[in-house]
Amino acid sequence: MTIRAAVGGGPQEPAGGRGTITLVGAGLGGSLMAILLGREGYTVRGFEMRPDPRADPRAGGRSINLALSARGMHALGEAGLLDAITALAVPMRGRMIHAPSGETAFQPYGTAAWHANHSVSRADLNIALLNAAERFPNVRYSFGSKCVDVDPDTATLTLLDAATGRGTDVRSDAIIAADGAYSAVRRQLQARDRFDYRQSYLTHGYKELTIPAGADGAFRLEKNALHIWPRGGFMMIALPNIDGSFTCTLFWPFEGPNSFAALADERDVVRFFEKNFSDASPLMPDLAAEYFRNPTGSLVTISCSPWHEAGRVLLLGDACHAVVPFHGQGANAAFEDCVVLRDCLREHAADLGTAFAAFETRRKVHTDALAALSIANFEEMRDHTASRLFRARKSLEKTLHRLFPSWYVPLYMMVTFTRIPYADAVRREARQQRLVGIAAGSILLLLTLALVLCIHGGY
Repeated sequence: MTIRAAVGGGPQEPAGGRGTITLVGAGLGGSLMAILLGREGYTVRGFEMRPDPRADPRAGGRSINLALSARGMHALGEAGLLDAITALAVPMRGRMIHAPSGETAFQPYGTAAWHANHSVSRADLNIALLNAAERFPNVRYSFGSKCVDVDPDTATLTLLDAATGRGTDVRSDAIIAADGAYSAVRRQLQARDRFDYRQSYLTHGYKELTIPAGADGAFRLEKNALHIWPRGGFMMIALPNIDGSFTCTLFWPFEGPNSFAALADERDVVRFFEKNFSDASPLMPDLAAEYFRNPTGSLVTISCSPWHEAGRVLLLGDACHAVVPFHGQGANAAFEDCVVLRDCLREHAADLGTAFAAFETRRKVHTDALAALSIANFEEMRDHTASRLFRARKSLEKTLHRLFPSWYVPLYMMVTFTRIPYADAVRREARQQRLVGIAAGSILLLLTLALVLCIHGGY
């Protein structure tokens, strides 16, 4: 599905002259950061290795649909783009679980009508953000420009032009690298002293497929839901698109039974889907050909420290804290980064080094927490969502929230529908569970005491 996303209106006027910032990367975080910097009055010179996605959306890299939630939507609101982006999205109010028998069960995300994630195409969102960024006269992007070297001491970036093969040095007041999990800027920083870096790959990868729209753009599955086919060690999900289609993503092991390696030809694919996704396979007319045509991607968690160097270079988004996509928070966290960084720049406008250090201090503990939450949610989606015990526990959590809304908020709701920092949400969840345990133990003790008194009174 491809939609040309545009944000209308004439050129934006920046707040006033600031310094010049080189921005590496024109993905989601980079393009939103360009907008916020442009509004603040910075001169932004953006460079992207890939071709302009507005000329060819297939050049934009990963195409997994995104689930925008409170953090990302707040950031879009700060950029003045919330209405334009939500027009491209489909609200999802819960999970629709598909059993092997074909039976379905809907699990609401929250307790209110507005508790919804919003499914949006990564490509459409990226195009809309780039269009909005370049409405500012002080923001300009160059595509096909590959970062090959960084000098943090002078904030100098060396770029290689894909068309001419010529190298160019670009110097500015600071470099902000939003160039993704495989960041070229971070690779340069890794060679410097006392730079810590860790990456961890899942044994599972992903592959995208499509359920096309029905007649007249009709949705062939429930429109306002994230669909999940949990099958123990592997699963498939499907997110709705505004044209009536669904983007399906397989999360399977690379090797072993029920894996990508286990399906050798088109007949294997058809048989596997008929057995494991029997209600979905009839809705996928191009299943076998699409399976072998589309690439298989890997899923990586990345952490590093420090995020900044010499007061002149800063890493942003996936470049410093890539997470796996199972909490739907990767883009939301990157967008939240942009707002926090904007705030730090406002507070320390005269000292970029102090602003960058404050940004890392405020964000790193929370993005580390998000990485752990994302792995845990993968296991929950894959292994537990179909179980009755899981559904009972989630139902109890929602009941407690309805009865005591200010005292008890389920962890998923804190992460998705509030802007409580991630690590704070984890700590609050631990306190809540301790209090629930104390309350349950107290009730059990009172019931036991009442029973003893009743029996004693009967003598």
